[in-house]
Amino acid sequence: MWQKIKPYLVSIVIALGVGGLSALLTRDNMDIYDDIVRPPLSPPSILFPIVWTVLFILMGIGAAIVFENRKKEPEKVRNALALYVANLIANVTWSLLFFNNRAFLLSFLWILVLWGIILAMIVSFGKVSKTAALLQIPYLLWVTFAAYLNLAIYLLNR
Repeated sequence: MWQKIKPYLVSIVIALGVGGLSALLTRDNMDIYDDIVRPPLSPPSILFPIVWTVLFILMGIGAAIVFENRKKEPEKVRNALALYVANLIANVTWSLLFFNNRAFLLSFLWILVLWGIILAMIVSFGKVSKTAALLQIPYLLWVTFAAYLNLAIYLLNR
């Protein structure tokens, strides 16, 4: 049983670890959300850690499903996991740009890059496992919403 769940636990811990690293690197600047003019539909700040935790867990599960297929389709798995790593790096980078640098326009442009990486990751995951790809849809939708918030924050606070 342990051998079956181990890849999932490791993958979830990695994803949550990246999320935790992002939170750690931006923790001194999280008050920005309360200090800026926010657009309509802005959720309360307490919602963000809850949503991101769920999304990182889904990312980890999806990556583990892909990883489990490494012997059947090694090249597809390698490509999918490379996009997954690029996504994690782009995700942390966005947080640093937005919260630490308060570079709202640059962070909006960066979130568009992140969105493209997520879409490519979903397509790549789908070549290995439809389930792994579908688990990433909430992430893409959330980042779409985050892009709206980011652009509106830029426009309202320049």
